[in-house]
Amino acid sequence: MTPLWEAADFIRRVRRRLLYGELSRAPLRLLRLELRGDVAECEWIARPPDPWDADLPPGVAERNQTLQALRDAMKIRDIMFEMLSEIRSAKFRVYRQSAAEAAELIITGTVAREDQPPPRVSSVAMRAKLCGFHFSLEDGVLKALPPKDRSFGFAT
Repeated sequence: MTPLWEAADFIRRVRRRLLYGELSRAPLRLLRLELRGDVAECEWIARPPDPWDADLPPGVAERNQTLQALRDAMKIRDIMFEMLSEIRSAKFRVYRQSAAEAAELIITGTVAREDQPPPRVSSVAMRAKLCGFHFSLEDGVLKALPPKDRSFGFAT
């Protein structure tokens, strides 16, 4: 029963600690959490740009959304390894939902408990890469990942 309680605590903590982002007031939408032995799989929809960013210069809202998505990925990674004691590695997939299109994969990766970026690395993108996240940036905005990276989970 302990893994089940830990999973429930993980979901509650994610909802509580990530109810609002630093750059977006939209809630995070957790899609799936699967635990198999010492491996976890977790998928969610990234927060949309904050409505108050609508009047900012072009690209600023999208760069804020990118920074928020990367910060959320790192926080979920930290919460997972803090709350789920048996988990040694986790596979993450983050999707971006647009009004006109199906969700597109923007961040993926397999991260390990022991992978910790050096504290002197201040770039959120570099810290995420050093932890095992894979993504593509163009002018500071997350691009959709190619179909070969769509190996498990949420059907788009």
